[in-house]
This record gives sequence, C-alpha cells and structure tokens, in this order.
Amino acid sequence: MKVMIIAGSNRKNASSTALCRYIAQMLKDQGTEVNLFDLYEKPLPFYCKDQETTDANVKALKQGLLEADGIVLATPEYHGSVSGVLKNALDFVGKDHFDGKVTLSVSSAGGAVGVSSLTHLQTMVRNVHGINCPEWISIGGTQRTFSPDDVPEDEKTRDRVQRTVGYFMTMVQTFRRVKV
Repeated sequence: MKVMIIAGSNRKNASSTALCRYIAQMLKDQGTEVNLFDLYEKPLPFYCKDQETTDANVKALKQGLLEADGIVLATPEYHGSVSGVLKNALDFVGKDHFDGKVTLSVSSAGGAVGVSSLTHLQTMVRNVHGINCPEWISIGGTQRTFSPDDVPEDEKTRDRVQRTVGYFMTMVQTFRRVKV
C-alpha cells in the first residue's frame, strides 16, 4: 500500500511538516510505502493554466499522487485557510489524482486549532472527487512541540494522531479493495 503525504509549508522547521514526518514514520513502521513530498524542499512554480510546465517537482508530485492509494494533506493555518504553497500545488492536480482515494486533512495552527484550514481542504478534496476521511488532525499551541526526531512531546497529541492515522488507513484499505 502507498500513501502520499504533502507537507504544505514553505518554512524549514514547520510544525506541520514535523507532524508529516511523524505520520510518515508511523506508516513506514506498519509496512506502508510512504512518499513524503515536502513543498519547502521541493518548491513548485506558480500554477498558470496557460502554460504547460516541465518542472521536475511538478512531475514528481503528479506521479506520486497517481500511484498513491491514500493521501495526507498537511498545512499550517494562515489567516483561516490553507497555505499558498499547498493551494498552488493542488492547482497542478485534479480528479485523476484524487478520484476515489481517501484523503486525511492535517493542520497546525498558532492558536488552539486550525479548523478553518481543514474545512477548506475538505472542500478542495470533494471538488477533485477524493474521499474525505471524516477524522482529521489539528494541532495548536503547546501541541506543536516536537522532539528532535519529530515525535510530538504531548502524549494526548501522539494518541490522537495514532488513532486518526489508524482510522485513515482502515479506510484506505477498504476503499482500495473496492476499486474496479
């Protein structure tokens, strides 16, 4: 089974990206093949419908999503929505990349939680025919503290992430079996 994780921050030490690395390690430990696409490390050009791009990072993003059985989209919450770099990345892809695939939305907010960005992500997923995982992960405040090896320091956060990722993977396995 393959899961594509898109870390949608353009900051080097973003807590949303640390959370992605934690989720990726959890999945790898369970035998899942993980493609972590970090938009800080692999920046994309600005999307322009009028221009076809030959950018290697755009090609890798598209191919990774095509091959994925499940998708995790992670974003910092900026002004009540998703980051510009994640929205830009999603503009390069569409129905072919998400159709029938379970997608988990994840956010990290400076305040208590990032619910607005999660609802925006779920709207985007619906519009490209993806299947939203009804659970999501939002961390904020002191929940955004990670050890040097990207493990959340808060035990409740670790438990919540583990439960939610387990639920997500059960959905991915179920929907993967029913594909025609």
